[in-house]
Amino acid sequence: MVVEDDTGMTDQGPAVIPALSFDGERVSVLVGGSVTARRFTVGGAGVVIGPAGMVIITEASDAPARSGVWSAEEVRLIGPAPAPVTERLMGSPWGVDESSLPIHIAVRLGEEVLYLGTAQVSQAGTSDGVLTDCKLRLEAPLSRELLNRVRPPLPPVDLPGLGWLRHVNGDRAAALEQFVTGWYPAAGATESPSCSPSRLPGGLRQLYRLAQQRPGALGTQNSILPEPDLHTDHLGEMLVFGVENQGGFFWSLLWTLDGPEADPTVWFREFDEEPIAEQEPLSGFLIQFSLFEASMGADY
Repeated sequence: MVVEDDTGMTDQGPAVIPALSFDGERVSVLVGGSVTARRFTVGGAGVVIGPAGMVIITEASDAPARSGVWSAEEVRLIGPAPAPVTERLMGSPWGVDESSLPIHIAVRLGEEVLYLGTAQVSQAGTSDGVLTDCKLRLEAPLSRELLNRVRPPLPPVDLPGLGWLRHVNGDRAAALEQFVTGWYPAAGATESPSCSPSRLPGGLRQLYRLAQQRPGALGTQNSILPEPDLHTDHLGEMLVFGVENQGGFFWSLLWTLDGPEADPTVWFREFDEEPIAEQEPLSGFLIQFSLFEASMGADY
């Protein structure tokens, strides 16, 4: 329950507090004094660090690229973060570990601040010692009412239709085209070198054509290699066209000097293991790949 009286705020329960009172008094109490408190901005969020704790104040928004409330249980801090924030959240490399101090979460709502309680770091990423992103799990999950206040829902949008499904067992080229053009917005044509069309199966040629205006169609987690990056394996027998994001495995087609099969078998191979045939030929594999990548690459 939201406590409307600012005198009712606790470290664990939500409370609505006038912004001036929160900024001027409450933050000082939560971090252990205003004299030694240090203030930073990380991904649009205000971060205050003191000897007794940390306060993270985000804006009420639904923008994935900015710090804010992600779900009823999670808050995300989007970096890069300065060294003091990185050290407080991840622990100091010099042995003075302050990462166990409480982390207080609040959201600014115009002239008011909604205090959500405390959170703990659940996952963090760094690059060259700099905090790039941090997931914080709230001690007490938010109700739907509170979540809608701190992460206002977007107005309804026209979602891609499901008409492509009727073609999956008949015209898979039509199914792939309708899904890709419905899911990925056009980003403008791009110029890229092209392999000889006669050397590639129709499914790959179609995907490359779609990707000229919709580069995301080639994947965001795993990826279909751009045409100029296609290559044969070390034996010169298989054409490698898809790779796992960490290089752990790849997908390939049998490479011959003859014309390509209309719908060839896709081979999965992990490191130096024997290749394994995918259950679906290229036409079905590309649909499965596109569905997986769309789910992995979606904002939420």
